[in-house]
Amino acid sequence: MATTATPQDLPDSAIANLFTPQDTALLLVDHQPQMIFGARSADPQSLVNNVTALAKMAKVFNLPTVLTSIAADTFSGPLIPEITRVFPDIEVIDRSHINAWQDGAFRAAVEATGRRRLIIAGLWTEVCLAFPALSATEAGYEVFAVIDSSAGSCTAAHDAAIIRMTQKGVVPVSTASVLSELQRDWARVETYDAVNAIVRDHMGAWGQGVNYVSAGFVKK
Repeated sequence: MATTATPQDLPDSAIANLFTPQDTALLLVDHQPQMIFGARSADPQSLVNNVTALAKMAKVFNLPTVLTSIAADTFSGPLIPEITRVFPDIEVIDRSHINAWQDGAFRAAVEATGRRRLIIAGLWTEVCLAFPALSATEAGYEVFAVIDSSAGSCTAAHDAAIIRMTQKGVVPVSTASVLSELQRDWARVETYDAVNAIVRDHMGAWGQGVNYVSAGFVKK
């Protein structure tokens, strides 16, 4: 009787449409107090929670990360501490250009990552996310915009910006989808515990599910 060969799992490299920790960088643009004050398409606490989770993911998976602010000393205030505490050694690039991509230091920092895939979140969606996302796409990068780690001045502006970006090839993603795409396999033990810590701390119902399993099953 002939034996059936066990089907082989596919490596991450065999699925080109999904990004990996090895080919992607994170850009966080203008998560500052004044921008959060004016963001109306998302609850401010949820927004801060999501972008904090995104920053922690980049740390766990060793993604090169670029942080930037606009007019921090004269209008917008510093990048929120929830981000800078995760990256105490990364200098925040402060700019005057509304479009971060026009700032030479920002663009040089992106180029220095050596990555051609960019995960971007920013405030507001219609300006400080959309402008560099569109510009990076025009420059040949593949760009993923994290929609729930970003927010617009109103829901209509947020939604219109997503439509505008997708028309030019920017791919909208969520904070949870970024986490899943980076982890990819729950048998990946080197990041399993750190990822589950992010889920517990920031992912709401999913996090409560992790707590439930840990309390109810692991002890048995």
